[in-house]
Amino acid sequence: MTERQFSRRDFIGASALGALAGAAAMANPVRAAADAAGVKPSDLPDLTIREVKVYVADLGGPAFRRINSPESGEIVSIVTNSGIEGNYTLGNRVPGTGWLEYAKGVCLGKSVIDLLPGLLAGLNQKIHPVRGFGPNSGFVGGFGYPNGMMLGSVTDPNYHAAVIDVCLWDILGKAVNRPIYKLLGGTKERMLAYGSSLHLATIEEFAPQALEAKKAGFKCYKIHPGPGQHPTGGPIPAHVGHIEEIKSVREAVGDEFTLLFDPVQRYNVFEALRVGHALEEFNYSSFEDPIPTSDIEGLIELRQKLTVPIEVGEFIYSIQGYAEYIRRGALDIVRLISDNVGGITGSFRVGQLADAFGMPCTPHNWGNGFDLAVHFQLELALPNTYWFEMPYPPTLTDRAYLNEKFRVNQDGYVEAPTAPGLGVTLNRDALDKMLVRIDT
Repeated sequence: MTERQFSRRDFIGASALGALAGAAAMANPVRAAADAAGVKPSDLPDLTIREVKVYVADLGGPAFRRINSPESGEIVSIVTNSGIEGNYTLGNRVPGTGWLEYAKGVCLGKSVIDLLPGLLAGLNQKIHPVRGFGPNSGFVGGFGYPNGMMLGSVTDPNYHAAVIDVCLWDILGKAVNRPIYKLLGGTKERMLAYGSSLHLATIEEFAPQALEAKKAGFKCYKIHPGPGQHPTGGPIPAHVGHIEEIKSVREAVGDEFTLLFDPVQRYNVFEALRVGHALEEFNYSSFEDPIPTSDIEGLIELRQKLTVPIEVGEFIYSIQGYAEYIRRGALDIVRLISDNVGGITGSFRVGQLADAFGMPCTPHNWGNGFDLAVHFQLELALPNTYWFEMPYPPTLTDRAYLNEKFRVNQDGYVEAPTAPGLGVTLNRDALDKMLVRIDT
């Protein structure tokens, strides 16, 4: 793609009514839910929270690694007086750092009606500098994140509030028997999916995997480059090896297949320019997190000198932070991680901000089934989202404690969920077998 301007109508047009419904849901989530179900708010079940607990499960075997530590088996449960349970996972966000005590203090005895959306009021702007791939950074568990890479403090209240926010939306959807995206005004019924690679060890591994994903029905593939080395021979500069990957993958999949590239802040500006020109030459559609997000001047320079769209946002931690990057022209595509910006409420606000400036928004589908479920609801609701990111191979996201598995159909789409709330349900039998204890 050579044009700077992305069309936010590339795949699925936005409905003005849907946008209005989303704004109404942010202003008064409970009324919006009642309206969606055709009832009065007073007719809803009792949404007062009576219990907060955490199921601690043994996931068994090597756990999926999101960043630099194993995923915990901690599954959150928030239960109302009417018996409606909202669930999410702590993953490796805040395990063992007081989330349960925090949540009980915030939630017990209070109604979802009162907690949403005021839960996230007053979050401060934060942009955490994150160390990229340096010459001495190792690859942990084969998933390619550098040793020492951190997403800020795990005790940060943003993470605590985000987990609660997701559970409350799950409860609200279940209370009116609707998926969350419909409460937010979403009208999409499916999303095109792209296969999102791990940081594979050698240059030669990417092209076969991209071709495999294409044959499986995916319409797009994203490279997360690894060390950028050949299996034999002496070392070469990593960005030089990455340019080889960029070329070989394009040659494997053909000219009409969509390709994306995400080095996770690995480069300096000089390296990013060299790689960016290769992405332009081989018609890639985005260049995600090319340099540390904290280097806003470098991002502005890249946007001025490259035509491949610059995608940024995984390491921005508030809506105020996004506003500054948009205002200064430091990105083309707004990326977000729900956990980082306050859950569904904060993410939807970020997506609306991007849409106001005609920018696409790309929620980060990575982790376990709960992680994908949250971001899928956002993708289905927002008018300026076009792709479902599917970690490749797709089995990476499967968890025995969830009944649902995310897969593409023969046409390359992931179908919208029909179950209420987050659209994923606990497999109680499987969870019971994995259960170590219940923290209350």
